[in-house]
Formats: sequence, structure tokens, C-alpha cells
Amino acid sequence: MAGLKRSKRRTLLMIGTRKGAFLFHGDPSRRTWRLNGPHLLGCIVHHLVLDPRDNHTMLMATRTGHLGPVIMRSTDRGRTWTEASLPPAFAKAPEGQRGRAVDHTFWLSPGLPSQPGLWWAGTSPHGLFRSQDGGVTWSGIEGFNRDLVARIGTIGQDTPDGAVTHSILVDPRDPAHLYVGLSGGGSFESLDGGASWRALNSGVAATFLPDKDPEIGHDPHIMALHPLKPDRLYQQNHCGIYRLDRPGDVWTRIGMNMPKTVGDIGFPLVLHPRDPDTLWVIPMDGTTVWPRTSPGGKPAVYRSRNAGKSWERQDAGLPMRDAWLTIKRQAFDDDGGEPLGLYFGTTSGEIWMSTDEGKRWRCLARHLPEIYTVQAASLG
Repeated sequence: MAGLKRSKRRTLLMIGTRKGAFLFHGDPSRRTWRLNGPHLLGCIVHHLVLDPRDNHTMLMATRTGHLGPVIMRSTDRGRTWTEASLPPAFAKAPEGQRGRAVDHTFWLSPGLPSQPGLWWAGTSPHGLFRSQDGGVTWSGIEGFNRDLVARIGTIGQDTPDGAVTHSILVDPRDPAHLYVGLSGGGSFESLDGGASWRALNSGVAATFLPDKDPEIGHDPHIMALHPLKPDRLYQQNHCGIYRLDRPGDVWTRIGMNMPKTVGDIGFPLVLHPRDPDTLWVIPMDGTTVWPRTSPGGKPAVYRSRNAGKSWERQDAGLPMRDAWLTIKRQAFDDDGGEPLGLYFGTTSGEIWMSTDEGKRWRCLARHLPEIYTVQAASLG
């Protein structure tokens, strides 16, 4: 990319898989990579996130074979790990009533730069938790876990991976202003730190429900807020790609501008950190039998540079045929570098990367276990 000053920062890729975590360390050119791991070999790693406030603390949402759901912490950027002393757990049910149990923590979000040590966690079944000590101990948000969950009921409980709470977004202007995505359940907003919630699903299709225009029950796969324009939200949904510009309440289906032969169904979504109008998605076959693989066996990333008004295909370097890739919602990320680096992982254990904002792709790694999450960070 002519005219741009190339990044001199190193890149860290954090890969969570069905059988443990792997760390890839890239040099400033992003040409040479060093593998570190596996960590917690054999354990399911749903999310693995570096704290951008100190660039050293890492939290890992994992489910071990014998201990069940735990959160592991590292304060030395993945060299050593310790278990959270009080992981997310629902309040004990009154005697004689059946309580809920956390199956696994699915999502981790750090708080704002002004909130050192504060983290948010989303679980399956639906649950929202907060830590104020860097992930050592966690407490439940009762306005979510009791009131909103009761309103959602059993929606989404029968999906293959269960109901999951994800995309915990904090408005950078107001730490009490939160958004979350519930798959299934829909998108919700809180203006009081999680004490109360309102649905934010107008304009979003729900073709899988008897009521085609319900207030709740939708299936957002992932939702993102642009840090430079926090009134703009995007979401990749079970029923399309959408954009919402607040204070508006009605989502616009920008996926209708995708090629009809490809469609606008998928899981992950990445926003350009320096341009609120630029985003990437990875479409998958969304026909009625839900293959959830690259349409026609021809994987491609699609980029929009005008907030979804039009899209361009980016497949140079990717397999041209017979590649039936599936990419989970947490398995696509950027490194914040310049030019922006993009990375995605597949359920078949491959990591694909681009150092020129998607113009050209190459395979960084093969033969890893099924990839659940890919997170990238630019290090000093």
C-alpha cells in the first residue's frame, strides 16, 4: 500500500481450538512466525483474549475434560497459567427449585481503558458476568441472568452449540452503556451497566420463527461497535448482514447488496479499526439445509468500503475450488497494523492471513485441531 508507513510492531496470534491453545509470534514484517504451544492440550478453548490495557494479561475461556468450565489467567503473556479462583457461576436456586449451571464461558471482553482489571464474560446457557480483579473472581449481573433470561425463556436452547451470550460491547464514551448479542435471543442494550435491558432487533429478519417480526428471538452471530464511531454497529446474523446507526433503532440489511449467488449468511465479521465504513465478512452456504461451508467450495472474503452499500470479493491466494471451509464467529480478526493484517482460522485446522487488507491471502498453518477462536494483537 503505497504511501503508508509500515508497522514496526510485532504481532501475536492467539488461537483457541477443540484441543488446546496455540500462540503464534510474528516479526514486524509478519513474514516470519514462531509457534508456542500447545497450552492446555486436550481442552476446549472458546475464547482467548489479551488485555489491551497492559498487553500482558491474557484470559482463556476453556472447558477441561475433568474440571468443567474454567477461566485460566496468565499475567506473563501466556508463559504460565493459573485458574480463576471464582469462575462464572449462577446464583444458587432456592431450596426445592432447579438452578442453572454454566456449561462453558463463551465470550470475554475487557472493560474500557479507564477501568483497569474490569472484564465481562458471556456464557452458555445465557449468562453475563463481571470481574473487577483481572479475572480472578466473577460475579453475575442479575438484571441479565434473572430478568432478561426469564424473558428469553427456552429460545435457542436446541441449537447445536446451545444458547450463547456473546459480543459484549462497551460504549467507549459511557461504561454503563452496554450491548450484547444472544444466539438465540437477539441483540439487547443496557444504559445502566446491565441492571435493565431493552431489545434492539427492529429490522432484523427471523425467518426461522413462526412470527416473522418478533421483538426477541433473533439469532445474531456476532455484533461489533466501531471504536471511532461508537454510534455505528454492525452485525452478522443468521438472517443476513446488518448496520445500525444510532440513535436509530432499525437495522438496515446491508447484506442485500452482496452477490445473490453468494448470499449474506455467515458467522464472523471484522471492522477496520481506522475506518468506520470498511468491514469484512466471510460468507457461507446458508441454504435451507445449512451446510455452513464456503459457497460452492470456493472460499472468499468480502470487503465493503462504503458501510455495506457495495462489496468486493477478495480470494487471491485462497483455494479456487473444492475447499469447504467453515469459520466460526470468533475465528476472524485484525492485528491493528498498517497495512491492516487479517487472519482467520477454519474448523479444519488452517490459519489464513493477509498483510495487505485482504488483497492477497496465504496459509500460515495447517493441521491444527478444530479452530474455535483467532485473536490478533499488535505488540510493542
